Parts: sequence; structure tokens; C-alpha cells
Amino acid sequence: MKILITGAGGFIGGFLVEEALAQGYDTWAGVRASSSRERLQDARIRFIDLKYEDQETLTRQLADFAAEHGAWDYVLHNAGLTKTRNRKDFFRINAGYTHNLIEALAAADCKPRKFLLMSSLSSYGKGNEQTFAPICADDPQLPDSDYGKSKLEAECMLRHQPYFPYVILRPTGVYGPGEKDYFMEMKSIQSGFDFTAGLRPQHISFIYVKDLARAALLAAGNDDLANVHYFVSDGEAYTDTEFARLIQDILGKKRLLRIRIPMGLVFLACLCSEWIGKLKGKSMTLNRDKYFILKGRNWVCNATPLWQAIHATPAYRLRRGLEETIAWYRRKGWL
Repeated sequence: MKILITGAGGFIGGFLVEEALAQGYDTWAGVRASSSRERLQDARIRFIDLKYEDQETLTRQLADFAAEHGAWDYVLHNAGLTKTRNRKDFFRINAGYTHNLIEALAAADCKPRKFLLMSSLSSYGKGNEQTFAPICADDPQLPDSDYGKSKLEAECMLRHQPYFPYVILRPTGVYGPGEKDYFMEMKSIQSGFDFTAGLRPQHISFIYVKDLARAALLAAGNDDLANVHYFVSDGEAYTDTEFARLIQDILGKKRLLRIRIPMGLVFLACLCSEWIGKLKGKSMTLNRDKYFILKGRNWVCNATPLWQAIHATPAYRLRRGLEETIAWYRRKGWL
């Protein structure tokens, strides 16, 4: 069985490749020539640099691939942007590249048995902030960030294409070894400070990256799952304070100054960070688009349907996942 994993050079992509190899797939990693291959050292990995920008070029590339190797059995489309200096790039890459890949696979006679799209909980937007009920699949999709809107656009393209069966996964907050956004909070807590956005608690959910990778491969390889979409979390809900206290306990910090920052100041911080990023020519973790995610008070989702469908349960609850993650950061000298 051949599998293509796009965005293989990224944080999640590297774990998807590891899981695919562990499950015995003939694994092709979609990696840009300029992308890091630090976590892709296994000699069994095959590489391909897909030309998403131009649909005709991509079609020729895939036709040549299919003529030599045959079509992939499964495509896991994980490539995409989570932050950018130009918010139009969210739509150009997250939605536009997805469209080009779908159409090129069909035109090149390189159709997979199934196409799995790694989307995001952000494609729904925040949940109910009065009841704090988990977001469910039949809730309306009302994203307020450009990132979420671009992911929703990609989902719509996949759901309306006639070429092959699909699965859409929408992970909540993904953490694990090598992740950099939650790492910033861990580093801050180690320094003795916990800066939290908003005066009211934020209700959040998480998924450890290894559990996400296992769920994705199980969903892709299950032929009974076709034209379905699921949220992905470990099934639990936490507050931002509970999350910080877990990190504090694992790090062994006895004293911690907790500071809740009003959303008005958070917006100014995001604005300033974005401005600094433009001056430096780099994408910043804090930006105006991220503000909408920080502002939302309910990011808890119902992932039970996924785990039931793939006949599995998460192997990692939050504490165990954080312990493994923090141990990795320490080994690498990050903490």
C-alpha cells in the first residue's frame, strides 16, 4: 500500500510519516526542496516535491509519477499554513493548493482510494460561551479567523469533488515534541510567569501528536469510512488555568505569577507582534488572526464519533503527553 503525506517536513507531518512507516506503508513524503528533513531520516522514506502552485504543472508531475509507480492508495493532505504575514496566503495555500491537488490527482489518473484532509477545529469557530457545550459536527461552521475560513474553504472543495472518497479530520490544539507555540507557554512558566489571554477562563481541548497521527492512519486505512468528517481530541476538557498548572507541576516550579491580560491589551500585543514580524520579514505566533483564537472562550469539541469509528481510544491523556513532551524539550536543550 502506497501513501502520500503532504507537509511531511512540518511538526505534524513528521509524526504522520513515522506512523505510516510503523503501519507498513510504502511511504512518500511530500516535502519542499527548501523544507527541513531533520525528522525524516528513515531510509525507507521516499520523497517528492509537489508543485502545488500551478495545476497544469502539478498534473503533469502526477501523471509521470502514476506512469512509473501507479497511484497512491491513500493521500493524507497535511500541508498548509498556520501563520503568515499576508492573510491572503491562507486562502492561496490552504484552499488553493488543496483544490489544485484534488483536480491534478483526478486529471492525471492518479486517483487514490481515499483522500484525507487535515483541517482544523478553527473551521467551526469558537463554541457556545454560555453553556460551554462541546462543538459538534452538526453545529454551523462560523469561523472568525482567516485561517479557519481558509480551512473551511478547503473542506468545501473536498466535500463537493466527485473523484474519490474522503475523510476530513479537525484536530483541536495539537501538542508534542517539536511543537513551538505551546512551547512558548512552557518556557514562560519555567521563567516563573503565566500570561493568560482574557479575564474569563478559556475552555480548551488537546490532542497529543502521536494520537493524532495514529487516528489519521486508522481513519485513512478503514475502507468503511468514506465521505465523513470528525473532530480530534483526547476527549477531555480543560481550562487554561488547569493546563498551566499541569505544566507548572511537571516542570517542578513552586512559585508562579499568573497574569490575566484583558483582551484589549491582547489585541494590541498581537498588532505589535504582527508589525514587528513585517519589519523582520517573518511570520509571528502572535498576530491579528491568532487574536480570534485567543479571544474564544470555548474550544472544546466532541471527538467521541471518531474514536468509535476507528475502534480506538487515545493513548495519551494530557498529563502523560505533557510529561513526554517536556522530557523531549529538556533532552534537546529547549528547556
